[in-house]
Amino acid sequence: MSIRHGLPAVLAAGPRYGSRLRTDFETRTGGTWPLNIGQVYTTLGRLERDGLVAQEGVDEAGRALYALTEAGRAELRAWYARPVERAGPPRDEPAIKLVMAVGADGVDVREVVEAQRRHVAQALHDLVRQRAEALARGPEHPREVARLLVLERLVFQAEAEARWLDHCEARLLRLTREAEPPSGEQPGH
Repeated sequence: MSIRHGLPAVLAAGPRYGSRLRTDFETRTGGTWPLNIGQVYTTLGRLERDGLVAQEGVDEAGRALYALTEAGRAELRAWYARPVERAGPPRDEPAIKLVMAVGADGVDVREVVEAQRRHVAQALHDLVRQRAEALARGPEHPREVARLLVLERLVFQAEAEARWLDHCEARLLRLTREAEPPSGEQPGH
């Protein structure tokens, strides 16, 4: 998630102070991408430096309020309009772990696959439960719609990882069978 664009997206609804901006960002993303307050203020500093946000007074508690500038609104519209680049594959730890396990001494790749499968199954179970709870609350509120969209993206990613693990297991099984000598033959004969 682009924090550089996510924070202005929240500010489009009106000025916010830092911790409120953080809370609203986390609420809008369904609590899936927690931010630390340092990230918020560092990003606000950069956005201010780049002319995309400006401090706009203080609230009743004396906290600095940040608001989008016209340049910030234009940048936000441009961000919404352009697709997210898929320039290169992201670093994918399960894939890296699996390819490193293939051929590694003392590592049973099938056990690596199975451990990951159990983890994905539990994560998928939790995500589906959270999605059902959100649906039960009624998805008509914009915040619930946003939460559902995030949860559904995570469900689809977990389902895709489970399918990929099934594929890896099937490929490894085929390779193991191909490496075995035909029935009745002794290895080395």
